[in-house]
Amino acid sequence: MVNRHTALKIRKTHRYLGLFLGIQFLFWTISGLYFSWTDIDEIHGDQFKNLEYEPKAFNDLISPSELNVSKGVKTIELRDINNLPYYWINKKLLYNAIDGSLKTKITKEEALYIAKLNLKSGLVVASIEQINETGKHHEYREKLLPAYVISYKTDEAIKAYVSINDGKFQTVRHRAWRWFDFLWMTHTMDYEGRDNFNTIILRAFSLLGLITVLSGFLLWFTSSPSVKKLFKRNKK
Repeated sequence: MVNRHTALKIRKTHRYLGLFLGIQFLFWTISGLYFSWTDIDEIHGDQFKNLEYEPKAFNDLISPSELNVSKGVKTIELRDINNLPYYWINKKLLYNAIDGSLKTKITKEEALYIAKLNLKSGLVVASIEQINETGKHHEYREKLLPAYVISYKTDEAIKAYVSINDGKFQTVRHRAWRWFDFLWMTHTMDYEGRDNFNTIILRAFSLLGLITVLSGFLLWFTSSPSVKKLFKRNKK
């Protein structure tokens, strides 16, 4: 058995590690409970989306080969923008699919039309504004910019995002998603981009957490009356 001085050191180490790591352990527990009790489809906002939406079919479209695209067409997508067909070419250029004219950006009215197609009916628009940049903690991070953000009059604080250059509905955000995003940040301890599981701080806290658990077992072992009796018996 260890002596009393060593046992006190183990006890102090366990105590202070517990105090230091306690808040993060609490965040891990709370976030884990939240994740396990929530429906990921609802977090994605499926309850606000028009999941039955099907793209409109268009006729008499111009051939993509007739467009004035330097270096040729590598990728192409068809967009419905205010009941007019558009080609999104090479993930860079937007062309009218009937007359071949180049469109530099969509308007607010067209963004509202696109959002209306992709969301359920009944949502009332509160405001629409353009955003040109976002920070690392913005709810629209790592998506195409510039974009229109459309806010709706709801208790869930719903916001829809439509990218300006390609006229695509990007995503919908709401209050439950923002809670999920915050708790996910505390769970991964990636306070920059949310999804990096290899941060130094996460590795350090994981290692310290393991040490805390092991010190707890060691503390039990060194202070257990049953273990002490067992050692005394073996010495006889």
